[in-house]
Amino acid sequence: MTTLNIVGVPEHFNLPWQLCLENGDFEKQGIDLQWTDIPEGTGKMCQLLRDGQTDIAVILTEGIVKDIAAGNPSKIVQIYVDSPLIWGIHVAASSQFQTLAELKNTKAAISRLGSGSQLMAYVNASNQGWETDQLQFEVVHTIDGAVTALTNGSADYFMWERFMTQPLVDQGIFRRLADCPTPWPCFVIAVRDEILEKHSDVIARLLQTINRETAKFKQIAGIEKILAQRFGQKTRDLLEWLSLTEWSDQLLTEEMLNNVQNQLLQLGLIDKKSTFAQMVEPV
Repeated sequence: MTTLNIVGVPEHFNLPWQLCLENGDFEKQGIDLQWTDIPEGTGKMCQLLRDGQTDIAVILTEGIVKDIAAGNPSKIVQIYVDSPLIWGIHVAASSQFQTLAELKNTKAAISRLGSGSQLMAYVNASNQGWETDQLQFEVVHTIDGAVTALTNGSADYFMWERFMTQPLVDQGIFRRLADCPTPWPCFVIAVRDEILEKHSDVIARLLQTINRETAKFKQIAGIEKILAQRFGQKTRDLLEWLSLTEWSDQLLTEEMLNNVQNQLLQLGLIDKKSTFAQMVEPV
């Protein structure tokens, strides 16, 4: 039995991992998989990979590409969710802001520096034709921190996955002004280089196991009700989310990696592009 540590966000995207763990699917493959939820998101997960405190991360594509370019000793082994992540752009329900254009030169709440919420604030600013060097940030760590920051006015807007934040919109805590989809597959699976060198066969078995689960995930009877119960969302919202979400067992292509790196380079978030071999490793 090989013990591996894995991290991911406590969101509906990762229910296939939880179902595999609950069913003992990894144990049947000789893998003792230890899952830890990371509500702080991508920036925190990148740090855990760097520090050797996790072996694997289910992580936002743009975040891990940026961090591997900056020296994170890890590789992307496959795409996990092929569809874009739809980021909702939120303000406090009582906020004076009524349109996306009004958020120019205001302060964004982000989970931490280098997080997806920060990187997508740059992408959104670029999409709107704003000067990205004028962006201001307030680190809030979690969704709860964002609620506090937007409510007390220490930040003006917050970008987060729109379906996870829908309950806050329903409760009249946030208002959503717009959506900003990622122009690439949203989640990939990244593994530390040391683990790939020692246990590439184990990682291959792990990927086969999770890919079998994601291939049938949407066909699970009443899956929207299971998701609603676990994540406190409405079934109608989850049915919409399921219709928009596609899991994958494919490798990130060189073309897609270039697309991500070109955008990060254009936004000044990386200094230079890395090669495909430096970023991606098939197992």
